[in-house]
Amino acid sequence: MSDRVEDFRAAHVPGRPLLLPNAWDGASAAALFAAGFAAIGTTSLGVAAAAGLPDGTGAARGRTVELARLLAPLGAVTVDIEAGFGSDPGEVADLAEELAGFGVVGVNLEDGRPDGTLADPDRHAALVAAVKARCPRLFLNARTDAYWLGAPGPLPVSIERAAVYIGSGADGVFVPGATDPADIAVLTARIGAPVNLLFSPAGPDLRALAALGAARVSTGSLLFRAALGAAVRAAEDVAAGRPVAVEVPSYEEVQRLTA
Repeated sequence: MSDRVEDFRAAHVPGRPLLLPNAWDGASAAALFAAGFAAIGTTSLGVAAAAGLPDGTGAARGRTVELARLLAPLGAVTVDIEAGFGSDPGEVADLAEELAGFGVVGVNLEDGRPDGTLADPDRHAALVAAVKARCPRLFLNARTDAYWLGAPGPLPVSIERAAVYIGSGADGVFVPGATDPADIAVLTARIGAPVNLLFSPAGPDLRALAALGAARVSTGSLLFRAALGAAVRAAEDVAAGRPVAVEVPSYEEVQRLTA
């Protein structure tokens, strides 16, 4: 019998990365699974914004848990839990245990803070260790935001933090914002765990990221933002009397997703 968690773990192959699209609600997740993607993640921006809440502040904890419960039966789902929705290791471990109980295969835990600073690496490592002690099978993707937040010297900072988090049990390391091929090559060579990169339309494409050693490539909030843009363009086309330019699923197709 296939083990969903182990299959997900095995899909992280440097040079042959898992492409992980990110959903923000039940319909987007179901549509991505129906399109053939083997696993999906959630996007914290999409989940929060769809509920009228700010991202990265912990405000979307309830929405995130509710969505995880809904999505887990559909397939391999990893959940973005921002910075853990709390600073107490026990509370973050409680959350991870709840999500694992739904059947999610992993979580994403970031060290960036709402004020634009990076968490103390040892304190963040304590959250990582607490989650892994409570849920050893859960794939914990430790995200370091040195590039994302524009920290000085993001390359060595990312490598140093990755080592601390891996030493605390992290299964993979996510370095969003790294787009320079030379930096990416160093990151994948120096970080001793599968490296997750964030796809950027302005950065290397999927094939190039594979050649640079990525083991996982996420779309982050890109799909959510693309959907917002497509909705506005469709409304503007209707208002202007133009044919609707974006491809639109039929009513019946969307109804089938909820089945």
